[in-house]
Formats: sequence, C-alpha cells, structure tokens
Amino acid sequence: MIRSVFAKIFLWFLVAMLSSIAALFVTQWVLSSTVRQDDPFVRTLRLQAELLRRGYESGGTAELAKLTSQLDDFFPGKRHFIDRQGRDLLTGEDRSQLAAKAVTPSLFPRFSRPPAVGLSVGDGKYRYLIEMTGRVPSLWSTIPYSLWILLFVGVLWYPFTKYLIAPVQQLRATVDRFGRGDLTVRTGSTRADEFGQVSRAFDQMADRIETLLTAERRLLQDVSHELRTPLSRLGFAIELARTSTDREASLARIRKEVDRLSALVGQLLQVTRAEGDPGSRELEEISLDGLLAEVAEDAAWEAEIRQVRISCRVAEPVHVLGDTELLRRAVENVVRNAIRYAPDNSTVEVTLARDHGHAVIRVRDQGPGVAEQHLTEIFKPFFREDVSRTGATGGVGLGLAIVSRAINLHHGTVRAENAQPGLMVEIELPAAA
Repeated sequence: MIRSVFAKIFLWFLVAMLSSIAALFVTQWVLSSTVRQDDPFVRTLRLQAELLRRGYESGGTAELAKLTSQLDDFFPGKRHFIDRQGRDLLTGEDRSQLAAKAVTPSLFPRFSRPPAVGLSVGDGKYRYLIEMTGRVPSLWSTIPYSLWILLFVGVLWYPFTKYLIAPVQQLRATVDRFGRGDLTVRTGSTRADEFGQVSRAFDQMADRIETLLTAERRLLQDVSHELRTPLSRLGFAIELARTSTDREASLARIRKEVDRLSALVGQLLQVTRAEGDPGSRELEEISLDGLLAEVAEDAAWEAEIRQVRISCRVAEPVHVLGDTELLRRAVENVVRNAIRYAPDNSTVEVTLARDHGHAVIRVRDQGPGVAEQHLTEIFKPFFREDVSRTGATGGVGLGLAIVSRAINLHHGTVRAENAQPGLMVEIELPAAA
C-alpha cells in the first residue's frame, strides 16, 4: 500500500495520462476505421483514374503509358488501368484475379493492407487498380511516437508534484519539532494557496499555545514568589506568638498575613474565573451608568480615607450585554487602582459616553502615571513597576490583568495612557442596541 502522498499524486497522474493516450487511440480508430468518399485519398484516386480514362480515350495506349509514367513519378505504387474483362489496357495482361481481390477505397480500413484498391470509372467501362506494395502503418506502430509526450509531461509533472507536496512535508516536520517541545518553531509559509493558509493557521495556533504555556510558567513562578513572602512572615509571626507576652499583637499580625494570603488567592480565583468558559455565563443587559454609580459609591469610603474625591459624569445612559459581576469587578479594579495612586486632595474622574456604537468608560487619576514602555505591560499578571514587590504601594499586580481579561471576554478593549498628569485607563465595550 502506497503511503506517500507524492507517490500517489505522481502515479495517479501517470495513470490519467496513459488513460488519455488510450482514449485518444480508440477515438482515432473509431473515426478513421473507414475512408469516407470526401477523403483526400479517395479524391486523389478518382482524379488519377479520370486522367487515365481521358488520356486513353483521346491518345490510346501511348498517352496511357505517358500518363502512367507521370503518376509513377509523383505517387508511389504499382497501378493498372483495365477494362471490364480484367485485361490491362497498357500491357494486355490478365488482371482479373487482382481485380477480384481489390477493395473499394471508401470501404477498406485505414490501418489494414488489402492486395489492391480498385476504382471504377467511365460508368464501369474501365477500372483503376493500385497494388498495395508499400508498408501500411498499423495503429500500434504510432505508440512509440506518443511515448515521448508521456515522458516529456512526466518530467514537467515531477517538479510540480514536489512543489505541491513541499509545504505538507514542511508542516509535518514543523509539527514534529513543535510536539517535541520546540515551541518557537514556525512554518513561515508565504504561499497564497490552501497549503499556505493551513501553515499560517498552524503558526497562529503555535503562537497562542506558546503564549499560554509561557504565561502559565510565569504565573507559577510569580505565584510561588508572591506566596513565599507572606508565608514566611506568617511562620515568623507564629513563632513570635509562642514566645511573645503580647499575644494580641502577634495574633493581629497573623491575621494581617492571613488576610493578605486570602486577598491574593481571591484575585487568582478572579483571574481563573475571567478565563473560564464564556458559554457558561449568563449574559444580561447592563446599565453602565447605574453600574458606575454603584462602584463610585462603594469606593467612596476608601477614597475618603485617602483624602481623594471621586467625580462620576455620565454623558448619556449606555447599556451593554454581558456578565454584571465580571464587569463590576473590572470597573471597580480600575477605580480602586486610580484611588491608590492618586495624591491627597485630588480627584479621580470617572466618565461614561457613547462613541460610534460603543460604550467608553474613562478613569483618570492625578498620580505620577506610568512609564511609556510599561503602558501595555501593566495589564499582564503580576506586573509591577516596583520590581522589589514589597507591597508598599498595595496589590500584587493582578487587578489590571483581571480587567484586561474580563473586557476581552466581552469583546471590548482596554488601554492606558499618561494624561499629564496622572494615568487614564479607557475601557471600550460594544453597546447594546
């Protein structure tokens, strides 16, 4: 059993080519099995016979001999001009037996060799005979002349088959390397045909898989990093509680570390939930103006402690279709992040507007902003400009990552830009009809 696609295509082509040649021969045999009356061969014989008749009737044997000699110079073959009794009018020999074996040119098969061809002329008074002395080509004798076509086309078909199979072989090798752990390998195909589309689809899939696996590895590293510090402090607090006389202070410290761990685990669960099955969520129509008012009211106490004001302005009511709790957490994370970095006695501005069928939420603080090269990095899990990760500024770098994934699940976009001063985070969602 042939397993190679290259061999299958090439053999299929050869079979198709041989079948075409066979069909061509069969067609030629059917069309040329008999000679028609208007065939040039028949018309030429009739012309020769008529010339000999007129020459004989006008000039006798001498003129007949002259015309026969002229025909011998231009047309090969041994010819005779006889009367009804079969007597040769030029030599007087009896040609009756040859005449009996002669066939009419309009009836004999082209690829056959009868003893002679006979044609009556002068209302049957005379008969023109031509002995078939030459070699008559057979149907099979033309096959060698057709084989070079098969060879020529086969030589042309071979590189085309290689060109056709090359991307499949390349894709197989790439998939094999990718399956062995080389996540950076790609086909890099630039072909515009279906093979190129399949190769590019694999490259896109490989990009997503590499991104997911890389993110997973970094997530595990970051989680282990984030958990190590509070766990170490918690263990130290427990040891102090065993030896310290002020147990209340020790228990308060333990409680604080437990709260930090609980907050970290809660945020990790939010990230997991944000990446869950979108089809399992119940979507509903959400009034964003009402949602923003609720978020601003809930965050007001935290803003008051930090001596920050919240200004919420709605240009017009806008509704979206989505998961209420997921969107609430996303907007709340942005607002609380702005409050955290806002300076004292400043205002966090929250606005809602409709723009070309989209709901646009903007949250701006008056803080120090973010370095330009980090404006897209802040939406990645555990990213913090404070590389020491001491937690002095609060959070572990998951808040905006949750925002990004929640908004993406709602087919929206989120971006950040420096507002000079401060940072502005813009959320754009498809508005409901």
